[in-house]
Amino acid sequence: MTDACGCGDGPEPDEDDAEATITWWRVREIQAAAVGSLLLVAGFVADRAGAPGVASTGCTTAALLVGASTFVPASVARLVRGRIGVGTLMTIAAVGATILGQVAEAAMLALLFSVSEGLEEYSVARTRRGLRALLSLVPAEAVVLRGGVPVALPAADLAAGDWMLVRPGERVATDGVVRAGRSAVDNAALTGESVPVEVSSGDAVYAGAINGSGVLEVEVASTTEDNSLARIVRIVEQEQARKGAGQRLADRVARPLVPGIMVLAVLIGVTGSLFGDPRTWVERALVVLVAASPCALAIAVPVTVVAAIGAASRIGVLIKGGAALEALGRVRAVALDKTGTLTRNVPVVVEVAAVRGHDRAEVLRAAAALEARSEHPLSRAILAAVPQPVAASEVEAVSGAGLVGRVAGRPVRLGRPGWLPAGELSDRVATMQAAGATAVLVEVSGQVIGAIAVRDELRAEAPEVVARLKSDGYTVAMLTGDNGCTARALAQAAGIEQVHADLRPADKAALVSRMRQDRSTAMVGDGVNDAPALATADVGIAMGAMGTDVAIETADVALMGQDLRHLPQALGHARRSRSIMLQNIGLSLGLIAVLIPLAAFGVLGLAVVVAIHELAEVLVIGNGVRAGRVEPLPSLHPSPLAGRVVAGARP
Repeated sequence: MTDACGCGDGPEPDEDDAEATITWWRVREIQAAAVGSLLLVAGFVADRAGAPGVASTGCTTAALLVGASTFVPASVARLVRGRIGVGTLMTIAAVGATILGQVAEAAMLALLFSVSEGLEEYSVARTRRGLRALLSLVPAEAVVLRGGVPVALPAADLAAGDWMLVRPGERVATDGVVRAGRSAVDNAALTGESVPVEVSSGDAVYAGAINGSGVLEVEVASTTEDNSLARIVRIVEQEQARKGAGQRLADRVARPLVPGIMVLAVLIGVTGSLFGDPRTWVERALVVLVAASPCALAIAVPVTVVAAIGAASRIGVLIKGGAALEALGRVRAVALDKTGTLTRNVPVVVEVAAVRGHDRAEVLRAAAALEARSEHPLSRAILAAVPQPVAASEVEAVSGAGLVGRVAGRPVRLGRPGWLPAGELSDRVATMQAAGATAVLVEVSGQVIGAIAVRDELRAEAPEVVARLKSDGYTVAMLTGDNGCTARALAQAAGIEQVHADLRPADKAALVSRMRQDRSTAMVGDGVNDAPALATADVGIAMGAMGTDVAIETADVALMGQDLRHLPQALGHARRSRSIMLQNIGLSLGLIAVLIPLAAFGVLGLAVVVAIHELAEVLVIGNGVRAGRVEPLPSLHPSPLAGRVVAGARP
């Protein structure tokens, strides 16, 4: 709650309190309003029935006291500390109406204000539920191996180095690394991705993931208090305190507006009393106080921000506070890193060419025999294409050129064109390179027998994502440190026209800075190598950040999974949420502008103004809660433009 609202001033509710307020009838302000409403109705009935005046007055006064108890004590405490808010205005208006003998109107004002405050508390608690529910994904117990014997113990007692036994269908209790077993884990609740991920020895698994059909032995990497889920919840809740531009706008308007309204009310009361009935003009001044109360303005943006961030977290998009949400909603240009963002960062064999008298399988076997002794990044791609390679002997690396060794007693070489002559494969090699692949030649016993093209392929969803970004009106550019030939080939497959290649980290940051001069720009990268560009952009978006401390801590927005389709989903969600913020602010200011003159000239009385004003607050809250709606992604269907692998190769 902002100072301008001037409502409660207590500490933020803890987890249990937040969950307790999920049911609307358990909110204290709403309970008080319900009791007060019954008392007010009882007073009205007593008055109509001709009961003694003390009965009617007593019920009405009790209703006023019950309603006022929800905001007057806090408002007085804030006033003592020199902080004036909407609660102060409501307190003055209620006291003034009572002095003028309008106890029923004062009671109605207090009760309706209590309802609006209760609805705000309920809406904030409700929108936080999705975020806090992430923690419930962690099972209460875990099975650990003690001397090879399974033992059940509370998940909270897990320590780094323990070995968990995760059976089929069970949830992983905390982050860890698979040490034995093979299975598919469902990370949908964490990353928003619907396709299970295959894991085996050496792969990371995260708290809350659902194990598939295999049995896994997992070495614990973090406690339940510091696992991925706990960090996400903690970071988002901390960052919710950061105010976006929309919130700062509401604050900038509301803070001077409150004392300004009080001055205006005094002027109306004093000036009107000089030329007319003092009672009439004092009453109008009190009505102006209520009419101009900016509580709807003060709560317009916070409710929207909390709802939007909570909804994003449920689909695997971590938005770090209102500032990031507001900035993301303004983005109109997207700069995409190539490696690990548009591509999978997993090189694969995309083509194999063999000279006459030799076949693809022979070329791959010879290359894999040398790569089995290599740590070069391309070795994984070639080894993945040969199920059971036979390692070569006497393998040596020739710096900047390739590998040499012996296979079955014959000399074998593997290396770049130029170091080895391409011969009759020259045209094929040139075609491979033009398509953005890295080409290597294979030579056996002094004769080149074939060429292999290896490329880090596009993500299957990349063309679909780029097309959607363009259709949504975003300018899309690729930024990469790779060579221009490779970059242009992949950009063409993805549908990107603006390509910037051969960039160093500083070059990327400078380019993003130039893009920002034309339009608000988001940079999408891995959160580490692209750090300068991420920091320079209006919004830095880390891709595939689940379990990555640096990415989660430094990026404004983190896409927790590997599905790039979350990018346009997050941008669209933020744009819609920002639109809702502006709607709320416009409605709140428009309401004040209309009600003040109507109240000042006596067109509207206190009861009508209270009803209109509090109804508007309910509308603002309801509109803000709409930002909590977001649709999950459909299942991913691979694009024919991405991930192509030729026969004879296995990704």
